[in-house]
Amino acid sequence: MDSPPESGVVVRPARPADIVGVRALVSPYVDRRFIVAKPPVAYYESVQEFVVAIVDERVVGCGALHVMWADLAEVRTLAVLPEYRGAGIGHLILEALLARARDLRLERVFCLTFEVGFFRCHGFGEIAGTPVTPRVYAELLRSHDDGVAEFLDLARVKPNTLGNTRMLLSLALDRSVPGAGGDEADVGATAASMSGVAGGPAPGHR
Repeated sequence: MDSPPESGVVVRPARPADIVGVRALVSPYVDRRFIVAKPPVAYYESVQEFVVAIVDERVVGCGALHVMWADLAEVRTLAVLPEYRGAGIGHLILEALLARARDLRLERVFCLTFEVGFFRCHGFGEIAGTPVTPRVYAELLRSHDDGVAEFLDLARVKPNTLGNTRMLLSLALDRSVPGAGGDEADVGATAASMSGVAGGPAPGHR
């Protein structure tokens, strides 16, 4: 469902027709290595993960939620056009992604970002290491997704992560809710990994 317009902004799920605008939006951030370069096909394949912010039928912001495990997802490719920074669009996009995470009964959301203050104000806290059990870590190693490799902090993607801060949000779902987490959820890993303080729109995010 589309969000109600706020100052002319509509945040809604992305459509394939939006991808040209999304790629144009993120291109400057890719050039500055704030967002990892991806071929066009990768955006089309993951269009269902994206939400977009629209002003006058133009894509002015975007972000994606990528599910990695039974209880865990990552916010990625969060960006806003420079001329729309400071208008609250990044916050609207992140709120839409977190609402999607809650609808999916996820318990934790990860991000790798330069915009620490922005994510802190939404409750994210800085973490050290990889907040999963050894068993889940081993399963995630099977993924071919570069974002998962960055979450695992693998050596081959170190150049992509230099200068970024690892952050995590606990959605604190009630474990009694049917389907919340499931048998494979990594219960308890969040508290063990939090090493910082839990919480302007992000100009660009991995």
